[in-house]
Parts: sequence; structure tokens; C-alpha cells
Amino acid sequence: MSLESRESREERETARMEAFSDGVFAFAITLLVLYLRDPVHDGLSLFEGLRSDWASFFALVTSFVTVLIMWMNHHNMFNYIRRTDRRFMLLNGFLLLFVVLTPYTTSLVATHLDDANAKAAAAVYAGNFLFLSFVWNGIWRYSAGGHRLLGKNVSEEQAQTIARQYLIAPLSYGAALVVAPFSGLASVAIILAVAGFFAITATIAG
Repeated sequence: MSLESRESREERETARMEAFSDGVFAFAITLLVLYLRDPVHDGLSLFEGLRSDWASFFALVTSFVTVLIMWMNHHNMFNYIRRTDRRFMLLNGFLLLFVVLTPYTTSLVATHLDDANAKAAAAVYAGNFLFLSFVWNGIWRYSAGGHRLLGKNVSEEQAQTIARQYLIAPLSYGAALVVAPFSGLASVAIILAVAGFFAITATIAG
């Protein structure tokens, strides 16, 4: 097989994996809205119900923005990764596992953020993102190690800069997990702040 045909095949395989991942991200975002319900209950008016369900909307917006920005960064990552192998596919699969768990952890936060279980719900929520960030960093370090799966035009300096940016996630999500036993709301706010940081880096990278 010629070098040109091999590169073409590798690019097709990479495109297939990205397309599959895009579908999973879209599915996870869609699931988030399924946890919204009619706020009129227990004799409350519509306005009162909407106000009482603020935690559901806060959790939804936080998770929607976070998953959206993860998708943007995942897309940007594939601008640098031009080849795949079985280990990479497995790591990407684990990443998607935590992406699809996000709607469930969001439902926990939406249900319990304003009650006695708020701290536990926030801890589970932060823990999911923490493990996701571990896998994300593992994917990049595996791909960039020895320039294993990166494109020819990606410099070592670029690879190291991206690696340093990605380290922000586990450090911040770890902080959110530590804060959770003291304040569930503060923990979720940290996660939203992390999303803001990666929104900026994703936009610059794009």
C-alpha cells in the first residue's frame, strides 16, 4: 500500500470515529432536557413552579454548556489527531462513557441541589467530570507521545501547550469535588467556570 493511500485510509478512519463521537455528544445533550418537567405541581402557579425549579434549570444550563464546550474541544482535538489505533478507540470510548453519564449526574443535581442531599449530588457530579478529564488527558498524552497519532504539521510546542491547557480540567474538577462536601452550589459553580475557560480556549483554537 502506498503512503498516500495509507494516509487516506487513516483519515477516513479518524473521520468515522469523530462522526460517531459527535453523535454521542448530540445524544447526551438531547437527554439533558428530558429531565425538565411541568413546574405546575402541589398547587403552585406556573411562575411559582418555575421559580421553585431553579436548580433544574441551573443544572441543565451548566451541563449543556459543559457538554457543548467538550464537543467543541473534542472537535478541535481531531484537528491535531490525524490517525487512530485500537488503544485510542478504547480511550475515546471511555471518554464517551462519562459524556453519556452527564445527563444522569445532572438529574441528581437538579433534584437535590436545594435539599439535604445537595452536597452528595454535587460530589457525584464533580466526580463524573473529574474522571472524564482524566481520560481526556490520557487520550491527548497517548496521541501526542512520540507524535504517535498527531498530524505532521503539529509541532512539539503546540502539543505541550495543549497538554498544559488540558491539565486545568482535572485540577479544577478536583477542587470542585473537594468543595462539594461544604457547598454543592459552589462546586457546580466551579464546574461552570471551567466550562468558561475551555470555551475561550476552544474559540481561540478554532
